[in-house]
Amino acid sequence: MRKEDTITLVSAEGFEFVIDRKAAVVSNTLKSMLSSSGGFKETEVGEVKLPEISTPVLEKVCEFFYWSLQFSNGIETEFDIEPEMTPDLIMAANFLHT
Repeated sequence: MRKEDTITLVSAEGFEFVIDRKAAVVSNTLKSMLSSSGGFKETEVGEVKLPEISTPVLEKVCEFFYWSLQFSNGIETEFDIEPEMTPDLIMAANFLHT
């Protein structure tokens, strides 16, 4: 996979998730940042820092992005969420518009 086909998402703790750009644009927020001509630094460097999202939550968000792509292609599988993670995931989803 070419570097321009990927995006790096950085958690609050500095952990980096390198994901497919197609997965990242499941998020309307990331899609706007990455496809806008508005001069977002993220568009140029291919990295988005998310200082309010912890590593475990961001990992689950990335899993959701890939699950969503599969679901939109007709592949229906379960997406499990641990109950204790739910409040943090709701806040992340609200910010990312997913």
